[in-house]
Amino acid sequence: MGAIISALNALLHERGYLRDEDLRAVAVQEKVPLYRVEGVVSFYPHFRRTPPPKVEVAVCRDVSCRLAGGRDVCTQTKARLEREGVEVREVSCLGRCEIAPAVTVNEHPMSAADLDAVAARVESPPNHGELPQPTNSPRMWASDPYPSAADRYGVLMKAARGEIGAAQVIAELKESGLRGMGGAGFPTGVKWDLVSKEAAQPKYVVCNADESEPGTFKDRVVLEEMPHLVVEGMALAGLVVGAEKGIVFIRHEYVAERIALAREIESARARGALGVDIFGSGRRFDVEIFVSPGGYILGEETALLECLEDKRGEPRNKPPFPGQKGLFEKPTLINNVETFSVVPKIVSGGGAAWKALGVRGAAGLKMISLSGDVERPGVYQVPMGTTIGELVALAGGMKNGKQVLAVAPGGASSNFLRGDAAMDAPLDFKALAERGSMLGSGAVLVIAEGADIVDLAANVVTFFRNESCGKCVPCRVGSQKAVEMLEQATAGRGKKRHLALLPELASTLEQTSICGLGQVAIAPFLSVMKAFPNEVAARFDQE
Repeated sequence: MGAIISALNALLHERGYLRDEDLRAVAVQEKVPLYRVEGVVSFYPHFRRTPPPKVEVAVCRDVSCRLAGGRDVCTQTKARLEREGVEVREVSCLGRCEIAPAVTVNEHPMSAADLDAVAARVESPPNHGELPQPTNSPRMWASDPYPSAADRYGVLMKAARGEIGAAQVIAELKESGLRGMGGAGFPTGVKWDLVSKEAAQPKYVVCNADESEPGTFKDRVVLEEMPHLVVEGMALAGLVVGAEKGIVFIRHEYVAERIALAREIESARARGALGVDIFGSGRRFDVEIFVSPGGYILGEETALLECLEDKRGEPRNKPPFPGQKGLFEKPTLINNVETFSVVPKIVSGGGAAWKALGVRGAAGLKMISLSGDVERPGVYQVPMGTTIGELVALAGGMKNGKQVLAVAPGGASSNFLRGDAAMDAPLDFKALAERGSMLGSGAVLVIAEGADIVDLAANVVTFFRNESCGKCVPCRVGSQKAVEMLEQATAGRGKKRHLALLPELASTLEQTSICGLGQVAIAPFLSVMKAFPNEVAARFDQE
């Protein structure tokens, strides 16, 4: 599984880049034509073909970092730091939006708000093989049912020994109202039930930890501070649906989080929670980690599966869905990190109890990635149904006492709402849909008055253009055309006729793109056209 990509990752870690002879060696080792290996390497942005510099500074260019001055950070960083042996380059979201503008120095994350600190790090850089380490002081979260480390995996033990049956787990998940926390929001209990009823074997459980949408970083915190709940949730899923193998598909930027997860997997094996005989029950389930070779598109579940099969990460046509024919055309249960992590709490306390934790008619708790112009950006766990205003207050309010201009409540792919229409909006699937946006990945970006909302929305469209896999023509060509129009507008040369063309182009992409990336690529900008018509018209005033 993913043997070609795993071999390439290992060589990349060893040398820092891939040589022609390395590709030939992998082709021989895996008994595949060289073009197969070349095709994989050319698709994924993480695979470097030239020797790396002594110091590589990666600067995030996407919306949370751009709001925090990121449009100038790369220029300033290059002017100050780039020289022989130091390479400064722009990259897509690093998943560190709470320290925006974010950079990494040889994969070690830090904030570029203090360029003096970045410069000092460049003078004494970590080696390319020196890995960031996880925190030694994880917090206690409300979704963790275990008062101490010694109590962990108690729910799994009962399930493995037959004290809790598969039907009961599914019933509790359905009762809880839990929906997928990665963006799609599909009812979790229904998905588990469907996969459990598939007859084909083997089955697989996949945890999607390829969290790459700008503004989204809560799964990173779950992986680092609650990896035991992710492992237990996956193992429970394996017992319920009849799978013996689990895979965590994690983005390569999450190095410390990967280390924390790997340590927890070893700990779980040592205590009998994973392996060939879970808690002496005769049941088998184990988990392995697969490191993504890069690309936002891999967050789309079928593109992720293509990657696991050593192919280019291009989305499949659906149906069939992964629950029917997923990895190697076998039934595959895919959920994201947060979804798996709350399953032990739901099963231990009951679905009704979990549901009651929500407010304003919503169900359960929600991890929120909060970034932008608030005093304390970060990850917050709140009752589902908490308003955006209450969340902002929890984070210390707005920076410098400014008013809220706009909010993107569900990550870069969600529609922007005006600040005056957003602060009383509950963080819940239905409530945000009724207001014309979505909960999405649970990433709330708060933008203060004075920000250039047209530029920020254009930046989001540029992100989707950059991250398009290129498989379908509408997305590949349409997103590029949209970016060209928006670049003219942000430079003060926007054409009036483009205001009519952009909605038509967005409609075409929505109806004809294979996956969600193309379907929403222009939508955030259209929401700004609707919410801030005067600001947009002022940028599209040329004949």
